[in-house]
Amino acid sequence: MGLKVSRREFFKRSTAATAVVATSSAAAAGQHPVGWRGATRVETVATNCEMCFWRCGALAEIKDGKVLKLEGNPEHPLTKGRLCARGNSGTKLLYDPDRLKNPMMRTGVRGEGKFRRVSWNEALDFLASRLLDIKTKYGPESVALFPHGVAATFFTTLMRAYGSPNSAEPAFAQCRGPREVGYALTFGRPLGSPEPVDLEESKLIVLIGSHIGENVFTSQVTAFAEGLARGAKLIVVDPRFSVAASKADWWLPIRPGTDIALLLAWMNVLLGEGLYDKEYIGQYAEGLPQLEAHVREFTPEWAEAITELPAHKIRETARAMGAMKPAVALHPGRHTSWYGDDTQRARAMAILTALLGSWGRKGGIFLPTALNVGKPAIPPFPESKRGRADGAGTRFPFASEEQGVTNGLVDATVEEKPYPIKAWIVYGQNVLQSIPQRPKTHEAINKLDLMVVVDVLPMEQIYYADLVLPEATYLERYDFPQIVESAKRPYIALRQPAVSPLYESKPGWWIAKQMARRLGLEAYFPWAGPDEHLETLIRPLGIDPAVLRTCGAVAYEGRPYIKDRLPSDGQLFPTPSGKIELYSSMLKQAGFDPLPRYTSVEDPPPGYFRLIYGRAPVHSFARTQNNAWLDALMHENQVWLATAAARDYGLEDGERVILENQDGARSLPIRVRITAGIRKDCAYMVHGFGHRSRALELAYHRGAADTQLMTRVKVDPIMGGTGLRVNFVRIVKNG
Repeated sequence: MGLKVSRREFFKRSTAATAVVATSSAAAAGQHPVGWRGATRVETVATNCEMCFWRCGALAEIKDGKVLKLEGNPEHPLTKGRLCARGNSGTKLLYDPDRLKNPMMRTGVRGEGKFRRVSWNEALDFLASRLLDIKTKYGPESVALFPHGVAATFFTTLMRAYGSPNSAEPAFAQCRGPREVGYALTFGRPLGSPEPVDLEESKLIVLIGSHIGENVFTSQVTAFAEGLARGAKLIVVDPRFSVAASKADWWLPIRPGTDIALLLAWMNVLLGEGLYDKEYIGQYAEGLPQLEAHVREFTPEWAEAITELPAHKIRETARAMGAMKPAVALHPGRHTSWYGDDTQRARAMAILTALLGSWGRKGGIFLPTALNVGKPAIPPFPESKRGRADGAGTRFPFASEEQGVTNGLVDATVEEKPYPIKAWIVYGQNVLQSIPQRPKTHEAINKLDLMVVVDVLPMEQIYYADLVLPEATYLERYDFPQIVESAKRPYIALRQPAVSPLYESKPGWWIAKQMARRLGLEAYFPWAGPDEHLETLIRPLGIDPAVLRTCGAVAYEGRPYIKDRLPSDGQLFPTPSGKIELYSSMLKQAGFDPLPRYTSVEDPPPGYFRLIYGRAPVHSFARTQNNAWLDALMHENQVWLATAAARDYGLEDGERVILENQDGARSLPIRVRITAGIRKDCAYMVHGFGHRSRALELAYHRGAADTQLMTRVKVDPIMGGTGLRVNFVRIVKNG
């Protein structure tokens, strides 16, 4: 049942729709009138940011068709007027001189980077002709889509209408898929994005490899800071002294790959000392006897030998959790594809959350509130006779068939099993940076009859494309609205164009709709344009489109805690048993351990370090290194090495070295950062640097790419994710 905006709130917003939204905090303070920037009259357009996937609310100030500046939108219910450095630099993406400007078709060999300029009609006619030809020869399943983000929705619809079930994005297999599966197996529902962690209300926050403060997600950082300001204690488990670790009451520099052992030992203490939430578990969970028997042997002393953490610290931190339950926010992490046992690690974190009574409780993990969003009336999608090629639902029984397994599609393309994949359409992701094992990706690309890239910037992947289509930036286009049910106050946020597309770039919705017409699939796009599409989606929500366009986002009252739930919200724990499953019957039926079990990981060979990686506050993945403002803030990455390790190599701080992995793959030169804040057996670097596209003037050969060194993965058999922290590097001086 759809939620309703209150009558008072509706009239308040409707009144706001008749005026220009306040453009800055300075304007609000009366330094200049609303709608003016100093002596300049400006127009303000509300939208949401795409400089990372958090999609903060933004206001674009425009004069004479040019965006002058961006700032946070105070109407946005999650980010409340805050915009990070990346968000503020969006104009430098819009006006980046290196942008893709017109459609191009390859004229040379793959990888050579030779193209000719073509018109949109020629480009789309060519693509439609090739897709129809491939469909006739090999079947629609032989075309795979590699999408990413909410903006890809239109392409996902197009390819499903075409008849291909093969769509996969790195957000699942290379990022948060293991945690979504692990928590869904335990509580009956995945976590979603943004993570529903009640940081500001927590008494104790636990971070396991989560780098809050470095992976800047605006609202999460502010909630984290608010929780600490209110007195929350902090446990950080990380082999590196991260920004978050610098705020911690307990920093546990764990031996990499042993997190499950620590989690089992924490459970041992909670259960053995009766510190778990007995009433909560008795009412909502099943499988406690099996869990108690399972963890009895996993004492802190047992875990000390494995994790290299003192047993008394393990016991002390477990008791702190027990004392502060249920307001313990055990953050589930975001990038969770580490060692190949990642679903079981997520299961262990979910079980620990349950023992603390934190799921659906204030200060822990809050619950989503469903929104009744409208849907365009379209025909049913055709059923595939051959099924998926990536192994989702078969080889990987718990993989998401909605998000797919990227590495599974790469394998299927290389091996031509279970059937040949002859074409890739890439939208919103960089397959050479987001998917590990680059040599295999190159091998797969070379087996294709057709590769199409839809992008804003000339990333390295375009060199291998047969057709390159320039997309408008997020400031020039309408996208599928962001519908967030995992916030305390669920909301819908709009991305709308602030200015017209530059050059010959086109919005993604237009490209997909034009292709649908050429492929005879118009019925799947039964709307004339963005206005009609938007109105269809928001009609059941009772929103005036003018209000949404003016405010940028509209929120509803949520029901984040168990005590708030209504009968209409459905089953509290939609598992097979209807309860929290500490012991997973579904995993047992599928032939997997029903309870998490620690398995050892391979240690680095002599002379090598385990390669670990993370984010920087001013960059997003490999997307922002060509942005002039962000490049000025951080123009290359560094490799962190422990002081003792650097001394053994005779290294100096700032010295440039080459990293070589266990298979002989070498990085570009990278500077050394010598620090006491990392374990001696680890080397750490920020992801996203080391671009090899000469068309990126600022990013080309700046720093080193961690993905260049990820020639090995450990695949999670439960959901297909690629464990990436199984690669080792050595230092090559004067390389």
